[in-house]
Amino acid sequence: MSLPERKTLRLEGYDYSRAGYYFVTVCTQEKRHLFWDERRAGLEPAPTNALGELVTRTWLDLPCHTTGIHVDKFVVMPNHFHGIVILDDACVGAGSKPARTPLPEVIRQFKTFSARKINQARGTPGIPIWQRGYYDHIIRNEPDYLRVWQYIDTNPAKWEEDEYFTS
Repeated sequence: MSLPERKTLRLEGYDYSRAGYYFVTVCTQEKRHLFWDERRAGLEPAPTNALGELVTRTWLDLPCHTTGIHVDKFVVMPNHFHGIVILDDACVGAGSKPARTPLPEVIRQFKTFSARKINQARGTPGIPIWQRGYYDHIIRNEPDYLRVWQYIDTNPAKWEEDEYFTS
């Protein structure tokens, strides 16, 4: 039996190591609610619990592990994460071929580091926290950036209308 071919969500032919602004969304495995204190849902700011705080710290710590990236506006939702990551013009690497760290590697680091911390906190080593893939959007101009920024900013208040909402 052959498995169905997995379709890519990446923009065909685009170099994801190019400097730029990227909007990413990462969902939890099976869209499990892990990151909010549900009793406080709808409150501002987003009511993250201890696991959500681990996700926040991991996101904010990414530039300490990878040269040439910056993290910008983000929000931790009950079962997913939205954030803007900036790849700057600085190149990283070793030897005579320095290379910019591509977006997929940045997201891999984020998912790996946060999953380890979450599993350590829960005493559940090796349990998948995140879905395999992620969604990305290349932010092409300032109006697009402002639209994404506002979407992230208002997402917690609109949780029950969110496409990732599950009760």
